[in-house]
Formats: sequence, structure tokens, C-alpha cells
Amino acid sequence: MTVNDRLASLRASMAASGTDLIALGPGPNMHWALGFHTHADERPCLLMVTADKAGFLMPVLNAADARARSDLPMFTWDDADGPDAALQLALAGLQATTARKVAVDESMRADFALLLLGALPQASHSFAAESLGPLRMRKDAAEQDALRMNAAIDDAAITAIFAALKPGMTETDLAAVAHQVFKDHGAAALFTIVGAGANGAYPHHATGTTVIADGDAIVIDIGARKGAFSSDITRMAVVGTPPADYAHVHDTVEAAVQAALAAARPGARACDVDRAARQVIEDAGYGAYFVHRTGHGMGLEGHEPPYISASGQTMLEPGMVFSIEPGIYLTGRFGVRLEEIVILQPDGPEVLSKLPRAVFRA
Repeated sequence: MTVNDRLASLRASMAASGTDLIALGPGPNMHWALGFHTHADERPCLLMVTADKAGFLMPVLNAADARARSDLPMFTWDDADGPDAALQLALAGLQATTARKVAVDESMRADFALLLLGALPQASHSFAAESLGPLRMRKDAAEQDALRMNAAIDDAAITAIFAALKPGMTETDLAAVAHQVFKDHGAAALFTIVGAGANGAYPHHATGTTVIADGDAIVIDIGARKGAFSSDITRMAVVGTPPADYAHVHDTVEAAVQAALAAARPGARACDVDRAARQVIEDAGYGAYFVHRTGHGMGLEGHEPPYISASGQTMLEPGMVFSIEPGIYLTGRFGVRLEEIVILQPDGPEVLSKLPRAVFRA
């Protein structure tokens, strides 16, 4: 979609929620609207959109760069004078001084939001997610292609880790393999969770110097960003003889993934998908060891709506992108998590990774 298309969609959503003014800070929401976002620091910078106008409150030192990428009007301010007068000019220029309902970007700095709300004391306020959230959740064709590209890079990194894996390596050694693959593909690593043995029972283990030994089950959860979008995948490896009960636990998690994939259909609720995965794990006797939601949305942010959780009431629609990643974590022994990123298509989920979920045996 073009910028005009996105702003038109945003305005229609604002009208439906009765929002007169929406203000977005430098970050993913601004990026969604414009295809870029301005430099983020402590200087107030806002993209403000009304029913028929849009413009920036802009620090003067960033204005030239922004003008090269946008023709929206800019109300600039410098460090000597501060942003207050420029904000008043912006609100007047956008005919927003009498706005009755203002939506602020939930991901921007609190002082930016308070600056704006202080200038509009008569207005009620809400979060931008009310209007912008449903639009960001549905990815267009170009966004879907970008996610497929990033998933292919993640697949290459997992493949390289499997090829390198051997006893005596450390968790950080394996993470370094992924980092190199990401770099070779022009992507920047976002996270590399490598949890060997008992460390795999910590869902967000901090990858460290633990030496990989025979009998270790290893959780490998990695992601990187190329362009505006990113990747996320989790696979399992075992060195030598697997721990007792490992095969049963892995098979249970795999069955939970399959149940969630079967439940993920347009018209289902996010909680229905979570329940499908959780029921499999509970029926196998491991319910107490599945300690997180089944998944999260992914797009301009690595974690964003829809959240695939027990309380998630989002009705799933084609174009939504989210993870399916059930897990079982046995403290002091090992953990198993298997994760796919899916694009919900009209006939069901498209799994982006091309790698099998079977355990890799080193």
C-alpha cells in the first residue's frame, strides 16, 4: 500500500472509533504509516493525523532528513526554544485544537504523550492501538514477502548451527554461528537463545558459557531482522543419547503444534488456538510445565498483536501473522519448545519455515 492508502485506512479506522487526532512517535507505528520513522531520542517528535490533515512536530535537526522522505508539513522547533510553541502551531495548522478524543502511540515516550495531552486538556484519550492495531495485524502482500525472506534466513542459520554442533562447544559458540549467517545475509541478529541441558528449562535463558555435553537436549530459539521485518524460529537438538522421556516430551510438543495449526483458521479466536495446544499438553500430564502463551504476533515488532493466549479474544483473519510455540519445561532436566511463524491465509496457516521440527541428533 502507498502512504496515502495507509493514511486513508487509518482515517477510516479513526472515524469508526470516534478519534479526532492520533499522534505517533518515532517507532513501528510511524513506520507502518509512512514506510520510515524519524530518529528516536528525547526530543519530542510526533506524526499527527486528523480526519483530513497530517503533519509533524519535528526537532529542527531531524527536519531535513524527514523532508527527503515525506512531503507532510513540519512544525519545527530547536533546542533553544523547546517544542511548546511549535506544538501549538501544529495543532492550529492541523485544526486539532478542539479535538475531543486523542489517541496516543502506546510505544512512544511518556513525556511525548504528556506534552500533547497537556496541550489538549479538554480531550479524552486512548491508545493508538484502538485504531491502528487492527490495520497493522493484517499484513499486505509485500509485508508477507518480507517475512518469508526473513524466515529463509533464519532457516539457514538453524541449518548452520546443526552442522556445527558438537560436544565441547559452548552455548555462545553456537550463537556465534547464527550471528555469522545473519551477517552474511545482510540481517542483524535480534536474539539467539541457546539453552543446553537444564538451561533449556528456562524459556528465556540468557545464552552463556555452558559447555555442551553428551546427553544434552538443546533449545535453539533465534531471530534476526533484514529490512523492516524479522524472523523467529525454535528447533531442538540432542547430543548423543537423549535424556530419559525426551522422545515422549518432544512428541507431545509436536502434537500441540499440530493441534494449534489445525485450530488456526479465519474466524477462530486467538484463545481457541491456545486452548488446542494447551489441551494436548495437559492431556499428556505436562500442563503445569507449559508456562507461557502459545504465541505472539510478528511484523514490524517481534512481539505484537495478536497474542495467542488463553485470554486472547482477537478474531483471526487472513493476513494475520503469529507464532505457534508451545513448550514443556522440566526444571533441572531439559526443556522442549518448537516454534513456527505462520501467515493466516483464507484456507489456514502458511508455515514460513521449511525445516522439519524433528529433533536434530548430533
